[in-house]
Amino acid sequence: MPGRRSRRGSSGTGHHSQRRIRTRTSRAELLFSVSHVERLLREGHYARHLTSSAPVFLAAIIQYLTATVLQLAGNEAQRSGCRRITPELVDMAIHNNALISVFFEGVIVSLVAPGWQ
Repeated sequence: MPGRRSRRGSSGTGHHSQRRIRTRTSRAELLFSVSHVERLLREGHYARHLTSSAPVFLAAIIQYLTATVLQLAGNEAQRSGCRRITPELVDMAIHNNALISVFFEGVIVSLVAPGWQ
């Protein structure tokens, strides 16, 4: 029949607009997976109830701490003339920073690094 449109609803352009599925990780602009953090929180039974924003905040905090530690370890590598970040440099970077050393007080990153008291 003349004047009858197809069911696809073509508007003359021939392209159908698709809804793109965006993950919570991409919506929060993070690199650490929000879904993975949520699964670990639920399986760990840390709380009875878990809000939808809790894994997003925790993933952001983990990403921030990781970036900070790697930046400090990269600075240590440059100071010592190394081209790679080793576990010893990560350990030195953590323990040479006053704020982060309090957070990682009982953590041993490398068994080769000297004992920090």
